[in-house]
Amino acid sequence: MMTDAIAPNPLMEGLQDHHTPTPAIVVIFGITGDLSARKLIPALYNLLVDGQLPIPTIILGVGRRDWNDDTMRQNMRGDVEKFSRQALNDSLWNSFVGSLFYQKVAFDSVDDYHNLAVRLAQLDKDHDAGGNRLFYLAVPPDQYSTIADHLGTAGLNRSEGYTRIIVEKPFGTDLESARALNAELREVFNEDQIYRIDHYLGKETVQNINVVRFANSIFETLWNHRYVDHVQMTIAETVGVGTRGGFYEKAGALRDILQNHALQTLSLVTMEPPVAWDARDIRDEKVKLLRAIRPIKPADALKYSVRGQYSAGSVAGEDMKGYLETDEVDPHSTTETYVAMKLYIDNWRWTGVPFYLRTGKALPKRVTEIAIDFKRHPNTLFNTESNDPNRLILRIQPDEGITLRFNAKLPGQALNVRDVNMDFRYGTSFGKPTAEAYERLLLDAMLGDNKLFARNDEVEVAWALMTNFLKGWEESGVKALPQYPAGTWGPEEAEDMLHADGRHWRRL
Repeated sequence: MMTDAIAPNPLMEGLQDHHTPTPAIVVIFGITGDLSARKLIPALYNLLVDGQLPIPTIILGVGRRDWNDDTMRQNMRGDVEKFSRQALNDSLWNSFVGSLFYQKVAFDSVDDYHNLAVRLAQLDKDHDAGGNRLFYLAVPPDQYSTIADHLGTAGLNRSEGYTRIIVEKPFGTDLESARALNAELREVFNEDQIYRIDHYLGKETVQNINVVRFANSIFETLWNHRYVDHVQMTIAETVGVGTRGGFYEKAGALRDILQNHALQTLSLVTMEPPVAWDARDIRDEKVKLLRAIRPIKPADALKYSVRGQYSAGSVAGEDMKGYLETDEVDPHSTTETYVAMKLYIDNWRWTGVPFYLRTGKALPKRVTEIAIDFKRHPNTLFNTESNDPNRLILRIQPDEGITLRFNAKLPGQALNVRDVNMDFRYGTSFGKPTAEAYERLLLDAMLGDNKLFARNDEVEVAWALMTNFLKGWEESGVKALPQYPAGTWGPEEAEDMLHADGRHWRRL
């Protein structure tokens, strides 16, 4: 019996397991900081444990402190013991520690960059790293341009192998500053050398979004305005601003979360299928989607958004003082610790579907999820215990996984119906813990795979949308924001925004 051959699916190309990258020198600016301690060094160690880090990979920490190689190695061991997802193994650590080096650099000293170039050349010669260099800027954003410029002055923007630079968020504070930073970086590096990192895109559920959509016809056929009633995205944190009041006063929830994490994830949930599973086509579709989001005029910012600040309260049994009582916070501040907004995507697929986004600090639960509510069936034939619609929930953190909520008959003679859940969890389904997002993203950068990194036009389109909210808030003249007690789900005004549409925020 003859059967038709199945043509290869171009969307699935590129989804195979990673190859091991070539040897390189990873240069971490800000090695003495919190990001390096909690995420970067543990991620590199875990890649070694999993056999994905090439031998040799040289890690050169760069900072302003009076450390040396031994100081760095001692500190990094403590960081791995404390923050690694895999227990420290003495044998593996002994092979890892020999790849750790330190170079003191004052970020604004041109001479220090020339010294850095000499050190890199020597390390490359001693360890045969192939001339490949990955610079990671784990430093405050106001240092990005200075470091990039001095790397270029010292000739470190090119090498015999590859040269790439990873830039952390926040990438700018508004559209104007993002454009300026893009221009400054591209004076030194080509666009294909620049990796703008957003760690959310390295999380398993975020990566799985497009597989769920494009590899499963039962979902993709329903993924449009005909069947979807609305979409909710929640990015909730239980922590307050802690000792970072000065930083947060300049940031706020929109700059810290919505402009990057939320819009990047939303674009993956809603974009059209790319022609192929490669960086250019995926990022083209993301940009097209972001451009389709209906622009909000500054004058309408308060109509489509709600801001708030947490006041004194209790989270998980721990007392927390209010934001306005925090050190380095202006007691009359209008910086938001909570924001909810409503967006529309004006294209064929999503016309008329509202997208509700919310994020906040000092909320009752740490959770990031996307809930897709499907339209209710017009005829109610059965008695149900719940009025909730069918719902697909993508859980990004914690307990990464997917839940499908649908109706089923209760046991017994009577025909009664209630909601039930069908759950998929990464931890239990595959029998092993998922890798940390930074592990995946560091490996991708070493491989030259930039699918999960933002392109310059992505960043600018996202800022164009969010800058109008910032301008509208500033021009509104609001002198005080609604308060919500720490440990609650935000100000009542956020609930009112959905109630006006006949909906409510999902209870988490």
